[in-house]
Amino acid sequence: MGVASTLAYLLLFVATRGLLGAQPANLLALLVTAVANTAANRRLTFGISGRRHAARHHAQGLLVFALGLALTSGALAVLHTVSAVPARPVELAVLVAANLAATVLRFVLLRLGMHHR
Repeated sequence: MGVASTLAYLLLFVATRGLLGAQPANLLALLVTAVANTAANRRLTFGISGRRHAARHHAQGLLVFALGLALTSGALAVLHTVSAVPARPVELAVLVAANLAATVLRFVLLRLGMHHR
């Protein structure tokens, strides 16, 4: 699930980066993939179906989204402080690393939040 989310995130980021800029493209890509990731993790990873606790799980997903946004936005901010116009591959590498850290954090926190059985 994490690999698929990271790939979708990167595709959305690359598709919107030129039009929106780095930080807004990061926000948009992360928001879209976080909502889909929470639903997919709930169903596929944790085997939870139905509406029971769905609102709570998605609220937890939004909290985890905020943490992921802080990680990726912070990584972008540091990169753009070091280099005002970083090479696109460097920017993507930094985002992949930050997104992978956010993915691990998301999985652990969602597992804790959804493991109510």
